[in-house]
Amino acid sequence: MNRQKALLALLLVLLVGASVTSYLRMPQQKSVATLKYTTGAIATPKKANNALPAPEEIRLRLDLLGQNNARFTGYKRNIFKPIFHEEQKALPLPLPPPPPKRQAPPITTPKAVPAVAPQIAEPTPVQRDMAAFTFLGFLKKGDKKTIFLSSNKEIFLAHKGDRLAGKYDVSTITDEALVITSPDGAEIIIPLVENKPLAAPGQSRGTVGR
Repeated sequence: MNRQKALLALLLVLLVGASVTSYLRMPQQKSVATLKYTTGAIATPKKANNALPAPEEIRLRLDLLGQNNARFTGYKRNIFKPIFHEEQKALPLPLPPPPPKRQAPPITTPKAVPAVAPQIAEPTPVQRDMAAFTFLGFLKKGDKKTIFLSSNKEIFLAHKGDRLAGKYDVSTITDEALVITSPDGAEIIIPLVENKPLAAPGQSRGTVGR
């Protein structure tokens, strides 16, 4: 029982000590003798110490704007270079050699090839003999046919079995061709074209059916 009372007394002492300590540490309001501001009075702004200068002092120096900045004409030196270092001038690069001139190939004129005249084959004796006759037309009567030929402004009638130019026998006469036999026995077929000379071929042909 006494022990509990002692414990309560100790706690009470600690509480009183803490209260006193907190009271002493609280900030206290200071008091002044006279008040600068009274209740209901209008506060007037204080004048600034740095008053504006007189109007005469506020002016713009326009004459300074027209002047160019003076350039320094003294000696300039790069402070990052050594004192006794001589500046080396950049040597110009050599120009590349000009490209070699290309020589134009010589112009060769083609040689004129002499024109070769076409060789005209000489007519055979049969062709020369038949070219003297011109076919004018023919007459057909039954199975017999007669052709009209002209030579040296003379008109000749040729039938089957007659002889032309004294040595060519008329073996066959058709509507399109005349067949003659040469002295060597070869048969020659001559096309019949009206108002055209008889054109004998260079070679003999086969016998035309009668």
